[in-house]
Amino acid sequence: MSFVYQCRHCGQMLGKIDQQVVDTSMLGLDKLSIEDKKEMIAYQENGDVHIKTICESCEESLGTNPHYHELDFFIQ
Repeated sequence: MSFVYQCRHCGQMLGKIDQQVVDTSMLGLDKLSIEDKKEMIAYQENGDVHIKTICESCEESLGTNPHYHELDFFIQ
């Protein structure tokens, strides 16, 4: 089983944790609301967990271009 962190905007893989047993509270996943979990976490058939997050580049772009928050996708 792997936990794969990927940018929700550009798709860049930010990190991967390969472990058979992981305490999700150590990853902070227990702090998310039910709505956030539905939006951010996807469970794959092979047991992997994909977590949508944001990379530094996209975060910077959103910070300098606040109107991008209105868009579903701002990277073409």
